[in-house]
Formats: sequence, structure tokens, C-alpha cells
Amino acid sequence: MNENFSFGAATGIGSMPGGDAREAAKTITGTFEWPDGGMPYLPELPARGPGADMIGRTAGLLVELYARVEPSGWRIGDRPGRDTKRARSWLGEDLDALEEFTQGYEGPLKVQAVGPWTLAAALELKNGEVALSDPGACRDLAGSLAEGLRLHLAEVRRRVPGATIVLQLDEPSLIAVLRGQVKTASGYRTHRGVDRQRVEATLRDIIGVHTTEGAVVVHSCAPDVPFALLRRAGAAAISFDFSLLTERDDDAIGEAVEGGTKLFAGVVPTAEGPLSDPAGSVMGVRTLWRRLGLHPGLLADAVTVTPSCGLAGVSPAYARQALAHCVKAARSLADNPE
Repeated sequence: MNENFSFGAATGIGSMPGGDAREAAKTITGTFEWPDGGMPYLPELPARGPGADMIGRTAGLLVELYARVEPSGWRIGDRPGRDTKRARSWLGEDLDALEEFTQGYEGPLKVQAVGPWTLAAALELKNGEVALSDPGACRDLAGSLAEGLRLHLAEVRRRVPGATIVLQLDEPSLIAVLRGQVKTASGYRTHRGVDRQRVEATLRDIIGVHTTEGAVVVHSCAPDVPFALLRRAGAAAISFDFSLLTERDDDAIGEAVEGGTKLFAGVVPTAEGPLSDPAGSVMGVRTLWRRLGLHPGLLADAVTVTPSCGLAGVSPAYARQALAHCVKAARSLADNPE
């Protein structure tokens, strides 16, 4: 990925409220208008039910592995059933809507999928334990995901030929995987933490599916995002909830910016309530920049403004407001970096 690649000033994380694919695509493409208004993306609508949730949606992308819904969650099975078919059908509906509203579009376009470690921590094997419990199952899952992502990205490129596709890998469980905090099926114990080098190597393989064609951003809305590990694995950008940062993260963030890694700063709240003025939303970003001694001129290019996480749990009106606020806050950051 070219270090000068621009992700745009603002974007969303992925999920949106409601179940109307056309309405969601219209909102997103209307809000994020490249180049000045940010980067549009393929929305996810989990309110439609199993298969539209992020685990089910990504399970529907897998090649030669299938998953079905059990009372305890998603479980890997032997053949595609109605849950897999439903997940694929909804994704097709979402892609149809995106294609409709991106006719003639040229610029970056983001699509999201669950990363290999959060998927391994969520998908159950036949014995009821998650795939994370079995290194062989983790390898098979990562291989299947890599192949599924190749096909999915090719389909998006076919539908929106003028776009440069950005792949976002959602890894909210990554820290729990590294620290051995993922619970066993009984709930009484936890699975052993996975070796950092193994975690990094698997992520590198998945990120490598797309690095020559576009760029990959890794999103985690958990505390203590492993910035250095994700950079070594090849992430061009790292997406995080800005409110969870502590001064312990300063060095890693400074090194990331100086190394050309872009930051997706989640500064707009995903809980409904009155929003501050746009300049107030990015005040913490400016403060961080000063604390790190980074050049203010780098700010607009290095930071993409986002909500702190997905917007599935809010009203459609607030979702529209929050996304528009991201664009205004990003404009404030570019106009007044100091």
C-alpha cells in the first residue's frame, strides 16, 4: 500500500440501525462524498437478525466451511443451511443497494469483515467449544476466511469498478484472545492466551489478501489496542475508540504516525445524546498531537474521524446526525489543526 493513500477525512465503522439496505446505502453515500466529505462504506444492518450480525455475515463469506445458529451462538457445520443462505442473501441485497448509489464513483470505498481471531473466539466447533480452543481449527478458519475475502473483494470491485477498496477487519476480541480471557463453553474457565507471534502471523496472512489491491484497516473498540502488533502485521490504518486511550498508548501512537500508519479516531459517541460542537469533538485529538510533539500539519492526513463504534443500537435519526457530525469534525480538524 502506498503510504500516501488517503482514506478520507471521515467515515463510519460499519453497522447501521434498521433493516432497509437502500436507505442505509443512500445515507452513507450521501454523507460521505469523496474527496472532501470522507469515505463511503458498505453498511451492515444487524437488526434484520441472525446472518446480518457481524459474525453471521462473515461466516457467510467462508469457503468450504459453513455455520448455523444454535441457542449458544454460531456453530460450524458440514453443509450450507438456511442460516448461511440467509447471510449470503442479505449481503447480496446490501451490495445491490451500494452498487445503485455508487454509479460512476471513483475513490476509496470501505467494506468490513470480522478478523480471524474474533471469528475464532465466536464460532463454535461441533463439541460446543469455540474454534480458538483448537489450533488446527484456527488455521482452517483463517484459510477459509482468506479465500472468502478474496472472492468478496473481487465482487465489490466488479460492482464498483472505479473504487479503490479498503478492507476493514473487525477484531473486538483480539485483546481477550491475547490475554487468555475468552471463556470456555462451561463459563468457568478461559482458553489459554494465544502466542503473540502466532496472532501476528495469522493477521499478516489475512491482511496480505488485500495489500496489493488497496489497503487494510483493523478496528478494535476494546481498551489497550496492540498498535505495534497490528502495524507489524501490515495494517495500513488502525481504528479505535478514542475515549479508551490512556497515556500508556502515547509512544505506540507516536511511532505509528511517524511510521505512516493512519489513525481512525472514534470520537463521535455511539450513545444517543446531544453532540458537542464539531471542534469540541476533536479537541482530544489536537491535545494528543501537542502532547506527542507531532507536527500539526500532519493531522488532517494522518487522522480519519469516525464514530467510536458501530451505530446499530441508535435511532436512524441519530445515526444520520452522528455520521454528518464526523464530516464536520474532520473539517474542523483540517481547518484548525492547532
